[in-house]
This record gives sequence, C-alpha cells and structure tokens, in this order.
Amino acid sequence: MMSQNKKKRKIKDFWPKFFTYAFLIIFSAIIIYPLLITITSAFRAGNLMAFDLNFDGPFTMNNFKRLFSETLYGTWYLNTLKVALSAMVIQVSIITLAGYAYSRYRFIGKKSTLKFFIIVQMVPTTAALTAFYIMALLVGGLDTHAFLIFIYVGGSIPMNTWLMKGYFDTVPIDLDESARLDGAGHLRTFWQIVLPLVRPMVAVQALWAFMTPFGEFMLARFILRTPAKYTVAIGLQQFINNPREQRVTLFAAGAILIALPISVLFFFLQKHFVSGLTAGGTKG
Repeated sequence: MMSQNKKKRKIKDFWPKFFTYAFLIIFSAIIIYPLLITITSAFRAGNLMAFDLNFDGPFTMNNFKRLFSETLYGTWYLNTLKVALSAMVIQVSIITLAGYAYSRYRFIGKKSTLKFFIIVQMVPTTAALTAFYIMALLVGGLDTHAFLIFIYVGGSIPMNTWLMKGYFDTVPIDLDESARLDGAGHLRTFWQIVLPLVRPMVAVQALWAFMTPFGEFMLARFILRTPAKYTVAIGLQQFINNPREQRVTLFAAGAILIALPISVLFFFLQKHFVSGLTAGGTKG
C-alpha cells in the first residue's frame, strides 16, 4: 500500500512539474532566439539584408567601430543617457514624495485626485500626441530634450504614484508615530525611517524610468526633429527604415550597446532590492 501511494504521488507531482518546465523552456526559447539573432548579426562581417540566425563566420568587431565613425550613434547615445538620467532622478523624487503623502496624510481632494490618476492612465499615449505637439509649440519645447523629459515624467506619475502609495501602505504607521514621539520631524521620519523600508520599490521605479528612453520610439520621434538630438531608439530605426538600404549589422550592434547601461544599473540596484527587504524585516 505504501509503495502504491508513493507511485500515485509521484504521478501527481510529475505532470505539474512537466508543464512548468515545458512552459519555462518554451518561454526561454522565445526570448533567447531573437537575442541570438541580434548577437550573431552584430558580429557578422559585411552587411546583411535581413535578420537570420547564422553562426557561419567570419565574425568581426568592425560593426561597433562603424557605429561611432560613420554614424551619429555616439551623439544619440549621450542624448539618451542625458534624458534617461534626468527622467529617472526627477520621476523617482516626485513619485516617492507623492506616494508618501498619499499614504500618510489626509488632505482635501485626496480620493478625487487618486481617481483622476486612474482616469488619466486609461488614455493611451497615441491619443495625446496632438495635445503634446500643441503644448510643445506653445512652450517652445519642440525638438528639445527638456520637453521630452517632461512628457516621460508626467506620463509616469499617475500609475507609479498608485504603486508607491500601495508600497508605503505596507509600512506600519506605528513607526512614524514612534519616530515623532522621539522628536523626529516629518522630513526626518520620511528620510531615515520610512524610505529605507521602501527601497525595493524605489529601485524598481528608478530602473523603469531609466529604461524608458532607451526603448521608447513614438514620443521621441514625434518631439525630436533634428538628427543630432535623436535618442538611440530613433537613430537605430534609421538603419532599417529604408527597405533598399538595410544596415542590419549596425542596427544589431547598436541594439547590443543599449543593453549595457541598463544591465549596469540593474546589477547596481539589485542589492537594494535585498537590503530594502532585509531592513523592512528588521525594523518592522
């Protein structure tokens, strides 16, 4: 009887594991396949007319050199870094303070503004392109990085404020009250007591804000008109925009370089995910 029960348990455990691993394998293949195509294309000699997975040589680093010598990729890269870093700092600062205020304080219009954030978030970006264009003309923001940063930050506030508020709500308000009994003011309570406990969400917000300018195309193409002010997303699109002159190898090389600063930031912030959760478990 015992052996039969063990066999039944093994059979019951087999199928969930089987489908789980099958799903993970299929999902991994979907992700790895285009990544391999991009990597092999970036190191292929000459030029390609289409993306294909081919491990036949010869391979070369010349495509990365051509990016900086034959195109404005270096300028586009610096432009993107400037926009990404500025948007990240401003967005994280505003969203963190707003989330803390909505979580800890009562004020007139609190519920109505939160509902308004949800309504605004329902409007797709494409529906607001005309409004963005008119606004850019009125304030002189067309073809400027400052206005593009303004759009990125403004568009991220509604939903991310909700997320930050929800994360702040998980921190016991007793910590705030204990800090005030010890003589801490509002700013000190926020900075020294509560903020370290929400460090994982702050790190996630920073990573999201930094990644957006590297991959976002539509808004950037709509606002930026001068090639010297393009971001990498717009610049790379120029390599494959003309069907008669596809520069696939340069596009692939540029796409790989985009991942470098994002990967560096991720590895830098991942310790904050762990340390923030550890601090929350210790201080909570």
